[in-house]
Amino acid sequence: MYFRGLGTATPPARYTKEECLDAFQNSEWFARLDARAHFVARTVLQRDNGIEARRLAVDSLNEVFQIDPNTLSQRFLKHAPLLATTAGLRALAQSGLQASDIDAVVVSTCTGYLCPGLSGYVIEGLGLRADVQAFDLVGQGCAAALPNLQLSRALLTGSACAHVLSVCVEVSSAAMYLDNDPGVLISACLFGDGAGAAVLSSQPNPAGRRIAWTDSTSLIDPAERKALMFEQRDGMLRNILSRAVPTLAADYAHRVLKTVLGRAGLNTADVGVWVMHAGGRDVLRAIEREFGLGEQDLRYSAAMLHEYGNLSSAFVYFVLDAALTDEAPAGWWWLSSFGAGFSCHGALLEVGP
Repeated sequence: MYFRGLGTATPPARYTKEECLDAFQNSEWFARLDARAHFVARTVLQRDNGIEARRLAVDSLNEVFQIDPNTLSQRFLKHAPLLATTAGLRALAQSGLQASDIDAVVVSTCTGYLCPGLSGYVIEGLGLRADVQAFDLVGQGCAAALPNLQLSRALLTGSACAHVLSVCVEVSSAAMYLDNDPGVLISACLFGDGAGAAVLSSQPNPAGRRIAWTDSTSLIDPAERKALMFEQRDGMLRNILSRAVPTLAADYAHRVLKTVLGRAGLNTADVGVWVMHAGGRDVLRAIEREFGLGEQDLRYSAAMLHEYGNLSSAFVYFVLDAALTDEAPAGWWWLSSFGAGFSCHGALLEVGP
C-alpha cells in the first residue's frame, strides 16, 4: 500500500489558550464549578502545556459553553461532513486521481453519531461513484487512524480496490462536557477540531514521494479500558482521562514498535522520522523517555500539538503532512497512534526521496 495523497482541514476560527481561559472565567459555567476546578483549568491553560492554540467549530467561544445534547449534535452534523469532505478534496488533488477513481472510502470518528454515517456525506461531497464501498468506523478514539489505514490496506491487498480514501474527522467541540472532575476539565482544555485524509493506492504516486506501508501491528488491552474512554451522561459524551495515560501510551507504543522493528530486522536508531500521536505534552515526554529519543525527534508531533491541540484520530495525518512538507529525509518512518481501548497501533513506512 502507498500513500498517494494527503489532505487536512480545520475550522477557520483559531483560539489561544489565553482566550479560552478568559471565556471560561466569564461564562456561567465558572460559577457552577468549584474552586478546585477553577485551579485545574487555570493551571492547564496558563502553564506551558505544549498547546498554544486550537481550531474550534464555533464562531465565538461563548458557543462552547452551550452544552446540551441538541446543540452538540447539530454542531457535529454541520461541521463533521464539511471537514471530512474538505480534507478528502485536498487529498484527492494531491493524489492526481479523480473522484471516480476511488473504489472505497473508510471514515472514522468518535465525537458524534450519524445514521446514515459520515461516509455517505463524503461520497456526496466528493462526488464518488454510487458503487463505492463505504465503511464507517466508530468508537476507536484517538487511535482510530491506524485501524482505518489497516482496513484500507486489506481492501487494497485483496485486489478488491485500486484506490481507497481514508478519512478521520473529529469535532471535539461537539463532545464538550464540563464538571468538577479534573480529567474532564483537562480534556476540555486539550482537544481541537479537524480532519485528515489520505488517498491510498496499490501503486505509488508517479509525481510525488514514494511512501510505502510495509508492516504494522496492534495491541488492545480491555483491562485498561477505563483509563481513557467516553461515557454517555445526560445524553452527551463525557470524556474520561486518567493520570495513567502517558505511562500506558509510552509503554504500549514501545512494545508495538519493538514488534514491528524486530520483524524487519531493524532497531530504533534506524527510524529517521517519527509520526506519533501526541495526546499531550506529558505523553510526548513519556514517549521520549521510553524510546530513548530527544526532543527534536518528536518535533513534528510537538509542532502540531502546539498549533492545533489534540485532534484525536485526525492528528497523525497532520503530523505526516508536516514531515512531508518539511521534506524530511528518506528512509524508515514510524507512524503510531493510541487511545481508547486501551489500544495502540504502529506502522513502519519506507519513504523515498
